Amino acid sequence: MSIAPKGIIVPLITPFNNDETINFEDYKKVIDFQIESGVHGLLVGGTTGEYHVMSLEERKSLIKAGCEYAAGRVPVMAGVGCKTAVETIELANYAAECGSTWGLVLPPYYQQTSEEGIRAFYKEIAEKSNIGIVIYNYPGATNVTLSPELIYELSQEENIVSVKESADFGHYCDVLAITKNVENFTVFTGEEPFILPSLSIGGQGAFGILVNLLPKELVELYELAVEKSDLNAARALNQKLSGIYGLMEAEGNPYPGPVKAGMDLIGIKGGKVRKPLTQPTEEIKANIKEELLKLGYEVNELDKSVVSN
Repeated sequence: MSIAPKGIIVPLITPFNNDETINFEDYKKVIDFQIESGVHGLLVGGTTGEYHVMSLEERKSLIKAGCEYAAGRVPVMAGVGCKTAVETIELANYAAECGSTWGLVLPPYYQQTSEEGIRAFYKEIAEKSNIGIVIYNYPGATNVTLSPELIYELSQEENIVSVKESADFGHYCDVLAITKNVENFTVFTGEEPFILPSLSIGGQGAFGILVNLLPKELVELYELAVEKSDLNAARALNQKLSGIYGLMEAEGNPYPGPVKAGMDLIGIKGGKVRKPLTQPTEEIKANIKEELLKLGYEVNELDKSVVSN
């Protein structure tokens, strides 16, 4: 049985070359940067990693590389969600063979099913997968909302160990309350503005696009709120970061373009986004640069060779 995740988990970006192939050399550098900055785990091939514009073989190559580059320094969660339970199980078990600890799974969407269909989907995946399953509740992207009661029921499954909540904060609070006494089950937020509020009421961890750019700061926020119980210091740090939170999704949600641009500015190659996503505008890059300067970062000149398309 997998141990439930906790802490700050970075939903890794995927660096692409100009021809949109994956730059694995830069990917390794991104992973080293994250681990050296203190993150508690890596999510490879998630939404921020642009899995949705990749072939299955590319997704597998990313999972394999992520596990190899992490080299056991921190645990790896793989984005393994597919349209059917059979496909998801196959990818989850491939991820397990590569060394992943957990698999992140969206509910069925597009051709939507009933709550019973969703329940059966997750239970089949949990039963037949060799890694811990993390539910991904993201109604803004899927138009499917998993009720707190359904998440509670699924939390009783031995191999379902966590939920990533990217719904509204009220829903997050309801899920946290209803699962508070479930052993080996944790509740994460996936939204930067909710990180401190969620941790302050008992949440066990967080994802966030911004972790790619500011891992040290968000790990520190977790440590202040959870390990040191210093909410005054946590609030002060959160206030410093608040100006950059909204910029991460200013041009779409979810959208890794701005965070990739920010990484380029501090010398960690983020690369392009893959079509049909469009490159971040000069305006958003200038705004990110301004916020990084406020945080004390030395930043590179804006690269105007990559423009919005």
